[in-house]
Amino acid sequence: MSEQTLKNHTRFVPSYHFFTLPVFGINFVWSLYRLRYLGLSFAGIFGALLGAALLVLALRARLFALCVQDRVIRLEERLRYERVLPEELRWRADELTVDQFIALRFASDDELPALMKKVLDEKITARKTIKQLIKNWRADYLRA
Repeated sequence: MSEQTLKNHTRFVPSYHFFTLPVFGINFVWSLYRLRYLGLSFAGIFGALLGAALLVLALRARLFALCVQDRVIRLEERLRYERVLPEELRWRADELTVDQFIALRFASDDELPALMKKVLDEKITARKTIKQLIKNWRADYLRA
């Protein structure tokens, strides 16, 4: 596994991103095409609805997994904060948004206190902006 950085930390699951989603998307578009050019029928309408339902199911399943992952990250980070942060900064963790928690997880233990203070004091909320401030990247290979 190559070293994780800001540039390569996103995760693509080929079977999901390059097979399942495109197949469901093509199926939905094909169903609409057939409905439009073969005329309205129960089978045509049901096919288009089924195509839409499958596409929504695939997208929502991914979003549900990411939501659970974000909750677990918040829990892990709170435990890490107990170990790494000074007392006065630990209490400020309640001020962090979900996006700030998620982005700060990539900061090394040494870098975290100063970076967290900066993020809170300057009200930096964008994940990408926070990640760009990290100098010593802490990899996270176990992501959904």
